[in-house]
Amino acid sequence: MIQISVIVPVFNEQESLPELHNWIQRVMEENAFSYEIIFVNDGSTDGSWEEIIKLGKINPFVKGVDFVRNYGKSAALDVGFGKAQGQVVITMDADMQDSPDEIPELYEMVVGGGYEVVSGWKKKRHDPITKTVPSRFFNWVTRIISGIKLHDFNCGLKAYKKKVVKNIHIYGEMHRYIPLIAKWNGFSNIGEKVVEHRPRKYGETKFGIERFLNGFLDLISVSFVNRYKKRPMHFFGSLGTISFLAGFFITSWLIFEKIYGIYKGLMVRDITAQPLFFLALVALIVGVQLFLTGFLAEMMTSNNSRKADYNIDDEFNFGS
Repeated sequence: MIQISVIVPVFNEQESLPELHNWIQRVMEENAFSYEIIFVNDGSTDGSWEEIIKLGKINPFVKGVDFVRNYGKSAALDVGFGKAQGQVVITMDADMQDSPDEIPELYEMVVGGGYEVVSGWKKKRHDPITKTVPSRFFNWVTRIISGIKLHDFNCGLKAYKKKVVKNIHIYGEMHRYIPLIAKWNGFSNIGEKVVEHRPRKYGETKFGIERFLNGFLDLISVSFVNRYKKRPMHFFGSLGTISFLAGFFITSWLIFEKIYGIYKGLMVRDITAQPLFFLALVALIVGVQLFLTGFLAEMMTSNNSRKADYNIDDEFNFGS
């Protein structure tokens, strides 16, 4: 049985790969772990794949996956999760800023501590202020929305029980929210460990300031999908009810006001001459449309429901 699978997404990190491999190998041998290292080459153009092939020839525990083009870190991790066979799956970046010396403690927290997910916390960062300040704000917002008390959602150094990575699917740029995705899939025992963050030794960062905007959009997306993908009517129906009732009460008030004015002999405007009437009309139409959207989404969800959509922790059949 393989104890640890280390998944390393790679994008133009040729210089760091030999040193990173040797470091991981040393840690594994010193602790007598059975292991595998899965390098996922995410469309590198600098010879990273050739370097991975070389490492595979000298170390039989090295495995490699080569993408034909750059698909992004989430795709690399998702494929790596599918290939991993270890009891504990550990992810880390290829830029040497994550320390493999953290692996034994991360492994122990999962196996001995009972955590399903352990996220690293780069408490002391070696990054410019243009990255650290937005990152702190980003993590603060994510904590509030997700309810998960982590300080560093985007840390690449994380550890998972095997069953977690086999029951989640990430895409786009959802790698930032793997703890949240895991929680929504029933894996709520999430821990955190302060880890060493090393200065970048080779190359340069592959992420720009736009990642924070994309990060917030992804947070909204993953929160919505995981909350309402099985019950879309709860979302669209609630908004539709609010919109329809608002239009209904505004229209009722305008009609009452008109009738009351006529009864009292007052000068009153036609209902259709008031801007508020058109606002109410829009609210009524939008409310009906949201209801119809909810019904259609429910029908699609019902037709596409599969047993595979539900994570099963264990099962038995004494009669077989």
